[in-house]
Amino acid sequence: MSMLRGGLIQMSLKGSTEQSPDEIRQAMIDAHQPYIEEAGRQGVQVLCFQEVFTQPYFCPSQDRKWYDAAEEIPNGPTTQLMCELAKKHKMVIVVPIYEQEITGVYYNAAAVIDADGTYLGKYRKTHIPQVAGFWEKFFFKPGVSDWPVFDTQYCKLGVYICYDRHFPEGWRALALNGAEYIVNPSATVAGLSEHLWKLEQPASAVANGCYIGAINRVGREMPWDIGEFYGQSYFVNPRGVIEKEASRDQDELIVHDMDMSMVREVRNTWQFFRDRRPSTYTRLTDGN
Repeated sequence: MSMLRGGLIQMSLKGSTEQSPDEIRQAMIDAHQPYIEEAGRQGVQVLCFQEVFTQPYFCPSQDRKWYDAAEEIPNGPTTQLMCELAKKHKMVIVVPIYEQEITGVYYNAAAVIDADGTYLGKYRKTHIPQVAGFWEKFFFKPGVSDWPVFDTQYCKLGVYICYDRHFPEGWRALALNGAEYIVNPSATVAGLSEHLWKLEQPASAVANGCYIGAINRVGREMPWDIGEFYGQSYFVNPRGVIEKEASRDQDELIVHDMDMSMVREVRNTWQFFRDRRPSTYTRLTDGN
């Protein structure tokens, strides 16, 4: 198909971090559902939420309380609910949540559900930061994958999560595996990263000849207050042009039609994949 209608939802935290993870999960799902329904009314074909969308970004803490936020994929309540909603609206849904594999083994992950409600698989965040304010290794085990690309009813879809976006190798691996549209659910605050927010994904879209949907949350989250989650979720095309952008500080669904014929056109014009020389890149994988 030539045109793909995408949707991105950015949102502030509902409730208080003093509540239990289960209470916060319910509040966030309740807040998302009207936007999911609106996406369905607008004919969105691929919808994505922000990183760990059912919870605060709890990684400024090292509080074991948040382990209780993890749930199974696909058998946990959030994935099962989204399977029902995907089928209802004939909509692919990318569901970024905190995943429990077994007790004590947790991932920052995203379930991918096809437009008929079928669970297709998941991506687990590969690159895990461990710096002041972002103690993610306390909560997340690094994912190890073969860079899955999901052959949905509407497009070949890839997922990359937040900090992953700083690593160009994963974007390329997803594109080489066939991804035409890649979503990057994030939780990123004003400061150094805001300058990069509109550089890295457009550059990656150009380098790999694909569309990218970048999603960020909004607002401030207490008691940590590591900064303002600055929203500005957007769609960027294979030429690096941001085609539609959300506000900085509002809960919002943005909907945009992507001309997927541009993927083929740009890849055939630039021929970056043809001109790669992977045999010369062994320094990238020698382990040092």
